[in-house]
Amino acid sequence: MTPDLTLILFSSLLVWLSAITFLVVRIFGRYYKLNKGSAKDNLGAILEKLSEELKIQEKDLQELMKRSEQTEKEATNHIQKIGLIRFNPFDETGGDQSFALAILDGLGSGIVISGLHSRDNTRLYTKLIKEGKPVKHEFSKEELEAITKAQKQ
Repeated sequence: MTPDLTLILFSSLLVWLSAITFLVVRIFGRYYKLNKGSAKDNLGAILEKLSEELKIQEKDLQELMKRSEQTEKEATNHIQKIGLIRFNPFDETGGDQSFALAILDGLGSGIVISGLHSRDNTRLYTKLIKEGKPVKHEFSKEELEAITKAQKQ
């Protein structure tokens, strides 16, 4: 073998060993970083522990999703929209003392309360609303205006 060939082979072997050493050091560095905090556990035990923790977190996430869906369903049944219209139904009285108040849930159901004020008295009326439509009694123009105002919220 010639000295030049020996030098080339030796240099190639040195570069090869340096590259392998670098990769092994990186792998062991990552292993020790992963293994940090668990002195006696091996990698398999650490992975099993992480797997169990992941299963617990997935179970907790599913429970939170169920609670969130239940809360959203319940929220549609609460008062969410209100519309108030004041008006003057009679010519002989001054001011807008009469009113129509629509109180709706998330599905557009609820009640409309109307108060008609005259010189002698004030009368109150209530009507049920089911998904934006009257249940038994037709709505007046002012009641419809209050419902429309509530639905726009």
